[in-house]
Amino acid sequence: MKFRALAAAGLLALAAPSLALAAAKAPTVALKSIADLPTPLPYPYDETADAEKDVAAALKTAKAQKKLVLIDLGGNWCGDCRVFAGLIEQPDLKAWVAKHYVVVTVNVGRYDHNMQIPARYGIDKLQGVPTFLVVDAKGKLVNPNALFALTDARHMTPQSIADWLAQWVK
Repeated sequence: MKFRALAAAGLLALAAPSLALAAAKAPTVALKSIADLPTPLPYPYDETADAEKDVAAALKTAKAQKKLVLIDLGGNWCGDCRVFAGLIEQPDLKAWVAKHYVVVTVNVGRYDHNMQIPARYGIDKLQGVPTFLVVDAKGKLVNPNALFALTDARHMTPQSIADWLAQWVK
């Protein structure tokens, strides 16, 4: 409940102050409320995709472009996953995300598909979705203590989500 209060107040970056101090500035998000997202929300997870191939391609691209990889683990049944997918498509955030991240979505079904992807980074069990793995160009997980921060995305402000993304960018 304390996390929800921080997130709702747009203070999510304060949850990891040492990381937020070194982070890039997040773009200012014009959208003030998740409720203002266009509907219907997207279904971001291709249930027939080859997750191994997609993650490998994202890592290769990130290395070449000196970006981070944002591995978005979730399922189309998840409202918070769909909210996040809709938010990062907003013009004021989309360009910023593209500048700093290579985003790859990985369908985990009902925690029964592609679980080898989080396991590769030492995550044996997901505590919810969406779960985000921020991986550097060398393949190292840079957010091991903040994987599940956006599992309540529908109750967060768009700006707090942008601030969360910004804290990993140097």
